[in-house]
Amino acid sequence: MASVGELMNRSTLHTVADTVTVAEAATVMSRARVGSTLVMEGDRLIGIFTERDMVRAISQAPESAGDPIAHWMTRSPQVVTPETDAQQALDAMVAGGFRHLPVVEGVRVIGVISMRDLAATGLGVPAHSPRY
Repeated sequence: MASVGELMNRSTLHTVADTVTVAEAATVMSRARVGSTLVMEGDRLIGIFTERDMVRAISQAPESAGDPIAHWMTRSPQVVTPETDAQQALDAMVAGGFRHLPVVEGVRVIGVISMRDLAATGLGVPAHSPRY
């Protein structure tokens, strides 16, 4: 079985500060063509903001485009390491109901693994809609 490190997206990390607005985060994500952005405080991962968070924000508070993402992000997201088995990462996503997992080495974020990355391996990715 492949490891997360073999499958993860190693392109440029897309990160923002927690003071960025929902609209600004949407712009970053759209331009990068990604479904999530990591929320950092310096070099420390403090959250993740996803397309689903964006939809939740707009649907619950139409004026939320100007809100800081700190209000809508998922704080302290679950993470995996590059050595994590791909099936374990998939199981964590299914159990937690989300589609993106930050990948860390020690305390340093080095990438993101997504359901899409795992689906490309032929793992049994479920058809239901996870949380983030």
